[in-house]
Amino acid sequence: MESLRGQLLIASPKIVDANFRRVVVYVAEHNDDGAMGLVLNRPAETTVSEAVPDLEWLAGDGDAGVWVGGPVSASSVIVLAEFEDPSSAALLVEDDLGFVPAEIEDRDAFVSTVRRVRVFAGHSGWGPGQLEAELEEDSWIVEPARRTDVFTTQPDALWSQVLRRKGSEYVLLATMPMDPSLN
Repeated sequence: MESLRGQLLIASPKIVDANFRRVVVYVAEHNDDGAMGLVLNRPAETTVSEAVPDLEWLAGDGDAGVWVGGPVSASSVIVLAEFEDPSSAALLVEDDLGFVPAEIEDRDAFVSTVRRVRVFAGHSGWGPGQLEAELEEDSWIVEPARRTDVFTTQPDALWSQVLRRKGSEYVLLATMPMDPSLN
C-alpha cells in the first residue's frame, strides 16, 4: 500500500471506540513499521500554559489550547508546526509542516521560523499492517489533508466538513446523527 503520510483518516461509523469515534486523524508517518497520526478534532480542556508551561513561549498565546492527539502516550507532548524555515523542523511531514525539535537552543530565533503551532497530548498509532487491516474493514475513509484541517478553528464541525468535501455518498454520512437509532 502507498504511504498515507500527509493524508486524513476520517473515522467511519463502524468505529465505536470512544477514542476514535468521529475523529479526523492527520497521518504524520506511514511505512512498513506502522503508522502514527494526530487527532485534529479533539481539543483538551486545558491550555498550553496550564498543561505545559515550558512551551508557553512557543504557543504564543497563553490561552492556546492543548489538543488530544490520541490515546498512545497520552502524557507525552508533540508539537506540530508550520515552518517559515523548514530546516528548523525535527521531522517534516510535508514541505513546510512538521514536528518541533525536543531541544531548542535559541527560542527567540526559533519562534521566528514558525508561522503557527499546535500542541498535542499523545498520538494515535498503528503497528505493522494494523492500519491497512482497518482500511480493508472500511473503518477509515481517506481524504487529502488541507492546512485548514490541520489547524482547524472549528473542531466540532471538522468530521462533517471533510466528509461533505469528499462528496457523493459521504455527504449523507456527514449529516448522520451520533446515534442513528435515534433518527
